[in-house]
Amino acid sequence: MQDATNYESWGRFPKVTHNRCFFPRNPDETSHFLQSNNASFLPRGAGRSYGDVCLNAGAYLISSQHQNKFKSFDNESGILRCESGVTISDIIQSFLPLGWFPPIVPGTKFVTIGGAIANDIHGKNHHRYGNFSRCVEKLALLRSDGEITVCDRNQNSDVFYATIGGLGLTGFILWAEIKLRKLVSPRIVSESIVMHNIDDFWQISQDANENYEYTVAWIDTTRRTKNMGRGIFYRGNHEEVKKDALLKTSLHHRSVSVPFNMPEILLNFRSIQLFNEFFLLKESHHESRRTINYNSFFFPLDSVHHWNRMYGKRGLIQWQCVIPHSNQHKALNQILNTICNSKVGSFLTVLKEFGEIKSEGLLSFPMQGTTLALDFPNTGRTVQQLCTQLHELVLRFGGRIYPAKDALMSAEHFQQFYPNFSKFKEFIDPKFSSSFYRRITQL
Repeated sequence: MQDATNYESWGRFPKVTHNRCFFPRNPDETSHFLQSNNASFLPRGAGRSYGDVCLNAGAYLISSQHQNKFKSFDNESGILRCESGVTISDIIQSFLPLGWFPPIVPGTKFVTIGGAIANDIHGKNHHRYGNFSRCVEKLALLRSDGEITVCDRNQNSDVFYATIGGLGLTGFILWAEIKLRKLVSPRIVSESIVMHNIDDFWQISQDANENYEYTVAWIDTTRRTKNMGRGIFYRGNHEEVKKDALLKTSLHHRSVSVPFNMPEILLNFRSIQLFNEFFLLKESHHESRRTINYNSFFFPLDSVHHWNRMYGKRGLIQWQCVIPHSNQHKALNQILNTICNSKVGSFLTVLKEFGEIKSEGLLSFPMQGTTLALDFPNTGRTVQQLCTQLHELVLRFGGRIYPAKDALMSAEHFQQFYPNFSKFKEFIDPKFSSSFYRRITQL
């Protein structure tokens, strides 16, 4: 057990103080901690969620850090059974040399399998593969009374669908079976296309989703009128070469670290405009078609350790929505105009279309439509007021906000975004809670 007062989310907001963090080494120790303490617990993975879903202010965390072992692997089917503290990076390091890769990866490989399931993460290939839960075959859930429930789509399926996207509230995931995919090469044949405005995105995305497995766009949110939504569209497929090339490709790449918090004086709208200008200029000068290492394509920010320090001591407000297809054009125009008019600005803004594969979890985020993700410097009341405006727009257009990246959503908004919440509450473990859960139930 360790003092947990300094545990943060990746966004470093809100700032909270915990009581303790437990570090059990096996299921028996985990069960002992849960049963011998009459307190509120929350499973803690790698802490890569941005808001407060990984925080439990004034209470206890129970870490999966030491439960990070591979239990079995079937080289014919690609099914890996691993403990919940295993990270996507661990899986890639161990199984990519053998020709296997996770079918769905987020923007960082430093997330645990438990966290990936609890937030039902998604990646650049959602239009082909759907959410991370699509590669989850089975899982074992430990409840605070010591009961272990093994569940899948046929056995204890109601628990399975509640735990997927369940934000760590249904119990402690002991292990999961993940179906990996066979790869020929770890390299990606990538193309980048300059977009002059948001209208270019719709046209390019429609074609790309039909012919490319991976699609995503970076856009500039500091421009209005005819240049609104300008940016770079990225699309890619796995390289198809002989299998022996797989083992010759390095799994490592150079990285740097941000050693200190960025001074807040640099985090203003003008600096964000300059950054966007520089980024657009740099990316537009790259070759439009190139073959790159998987790290550069999937996890570009992982090469900058502690990159969240670039937002200063107050941290950042990550915000992500999805808007259904029927309203996406009108909604995105209004949302982008609102952001630009606010003068808050975002350094990195990502736009992507989700596919038609339905989310399985009761609280899973993706739906068919378009998702927009931004990272605002935490400017206090200004950014909070902006997010309130944006939440109202998302609600008006039938969308929803991603809990894993939320720090400001109201209880009323959350329960309108997620009408299955009333059913989900039946599966919450009585000893499990989080700062997020308490916030979105305070009506």
